[in-house]
Amino acid sequence: MGSRALAVLCLVAVLVAPALAVPGGGGDDGCEAESAGRDKAQALRLKIIAIFCILAGSAVGAGLPSLGRRFPALRPETDLFLAVKAFAGGVILATGMVHILPAAFEALRSPCLVGGPWKRFPFAGLVAMLAAVATLIVDTVATGYFHRTNAKRAAAVTDEPAHDDPESAPDGHHGHAHGMSMLAAPADGDELVRHRVISQVLELGVVVHSLIIGMSLGASDFPSTVRPLVPALTFHQLFEGIGLGGCIVQAKFRLKSVVAMGLLFSLTTPAGIGVGIAISSVYDESSPTALVVQGLLEAAAAGILVYMALVDILAEDFSKPRVQSRARLQLALNVSLLLGAGLMSLLAVWA
Repeated sequence: MGSRALAVLCLVAVLVAPALAVPGGGGDDGCEAESAGRDKAQALRLKIIAIFCILAGSAVGAGLPSLGRRFPALRPETDLFLAVKAFAGGVILATGMVHILPAAFEALRSPCLVGGPWKRFPFAGLVAMLAAVATLIVDTVATGYFHRTNAKRAAAVTDEPAHDDPESAPDGHHGHAHGMSMLAAPADGDELVRHRVISQVLELGVVVHSLIIGMSLGASDFPSTVRPLVPALTFHQLFEGIGLGGCIVQAKFRLKSVVAMGLLFSLTTPAGIGVGIAISSVYDESSPTALVVQGLLEAAAAGILVYMALVDILAEDFSKPRVQSRARLQLALNVSLLLGAGLMSLLAVWA
């Protein structure tokens, strides 16, 4: 998954960077960039600080759920882990609804977009809806494919002779028990496959969003814009990392895959800042092409994250019999969910 996600990241960067660098698009309709307050040298220093702060916040967030190997209280089967995951689900939901989707509507309704269909139809909402439906399709098709693959493997194993051990019971009871254990394995395997699909689709949506916000920050030469974004985006990536890291832990990937997925998430926003710095000399935030590309990508990321938060993270855990049979645990998860959504919504004041 790490190499595939990296390829997607590179493709998005190649598509977005030239679009953001398209010159022109200014005019007399209020969409020309202001020059007052521009300080490229000071902004660059702040952006370098932002790279290290956001990298640290992302790495801590993505790695925190993995501490369950050393701290039993953070293991996936504990109540504390469910509460942390509910908090992260609220963070991801607020990211999609409060941060990304409004930004997509703002970009596609900009006064700089003269002509075209952008102001005559809510394309941001349409793209978000289509992205959510596409995520549903990918989610179900991938999960179904792996379910069928696991079922075929389990059937192939159960067809093999069960009496390879000469000391096994002659009446076949040992073989029967072995066969039943193999038939029971796919249930656990199906759940594992489900968690792996969830974590991979979620990472795709988070990576696209992280790249865009990194490029937007890196392309700005206004210290007054960059300064409040440094702490805001650090906490933003910290909370998002906790959500993604929790899904990765439940997927039980090999250590190499866990490290690769964590690094990909942690490096995406700093890489986006680097790309933004590189194109800042030719960046025109009022370029119609830049606004359209940014708006469409933000809308798609919003649809992915909202679907993942509601369906694959929150509904998945809140519908468990273990949660529904315990009122205190239900209350704890609801409070944790509202706390995560509220804190991330509050960050929209600055980012």
